[in-house]
Amino acid sequence: MDLKEIIRYLKEYDGPEIKIMEVCGTHTASIFKSGIRSVISSRIRLISGPGCPVCVTPTAYIDKCMEYALTPDHVLVTFGDMMKVPGTGGSLSQIKGEGARVELMYSPSEVVERAKSDPKTTYVIAAVGFETTVPTYALVIEEALAAGIANIRLLTALKTIIPPLDWICRTEPDIGGFICPGHVSVIVGSSAYEGLAQKYRKPFVVAGFEPEHILAVIYDIVRQLQENDGKVHNLYGNVVRTEGNKKARDIIDKYFEPGPAMWRGLGIIPNSGLYIRQAYGAFDGGSRGLDRDMELNEACRCGEVIIGRADPDECPMFASTCTPTAPYGPCMVSAEGACGIWYKNRGGAK
Repeated sequence: MDLKEIIRYLKEYDGPEIKIMEVCGTHTASIFKSGIRSVISSRIRLISGPGCPVCVTPTAYIDKCMEYALTPDHVLVTFGDMMKVPGTGGSLSQIKGEGARVELMYSPSEVVERAKSDPKTTYVIAAVGFETTVPTYALVIEEALAAGIANIRLLTALKTIIPPLDWICRTEPDIGGFICPGHVSVIVGSSAYEGLAQKYRKPFVVAGFEPEHILAVIYDIVRQLQENDGKVHNLYGNVVRTEGNKKARDIIDKYFEPGPAMWRGLGIIPNSGLYIRQAYGAFDGGSRGLDRDMELNEACRCGEVIIGRADPDECPMFASTCTPTAPYGPCMVSAEGACGIWYKNRGGAK
């Protein structure tokens, strides 16, 4: 079926309402930019998921980052999207303006050279991400070991995608199917979703990021649901393999091990976090047990947005007391956060 036929089919769909979750924030952004919602039936509802690692990072982790940034002879190194995430005592951006040592990085590998040239300073990397970015943090440990560098620590908030999807399938049974994240799937492979598809009889379809890719995946999910089917299909086969990237998974397994992790909006999920193994514990900045989360304003609906119970514009704070320049909740901060994407692509309209 060509693209015009797919669009016509999706536009004319008049069956039972279908909820489809796009797990990845990059998919959410592409859906908005391409206007996909305007060319499909209102009976097909696209909802955002927990695929933004910054958005699901608990307050205790942000507080620990700020603690390091304020510690003498320490530097907190982070990506830019962490700077405005609120902790209990402000944000990294705020304390940097007050003299805290916070530096931005474009790649974690940069920190190895910085630490090597400044051995009297301990460089603490704010390591946040899913399976896509974990190999780069593993390589930091490997490079530091090879070079004999001892002044690097990783404060990790690294997460895996399958456990939260299992949690969502159990707690949100009205979600009909899932658009699987393209970048993560490169590492874990399309086969990683087989257990979920078989357990819950729901479609899990791996997608690229171009509008035509996403439309094809939506069509695939709708057709599967109409046929009472629930299978894993890989429609990003030129990039994602069934088995994923074994080399990347091997280096992850060498340096990291699974453990329980706190997800904002979901709580603690067993085996959903990745932590530095004990053999390499000298590089761990104290990542375990950072489970406390800030009590958000009752009006803030970040937790519901992350699991698809609410759209961002259903939050009373959206575009009023919570904006990208003055964010209250983490979903408005990150470039992959649902609220920030909705705000940007709707011109800030409620």
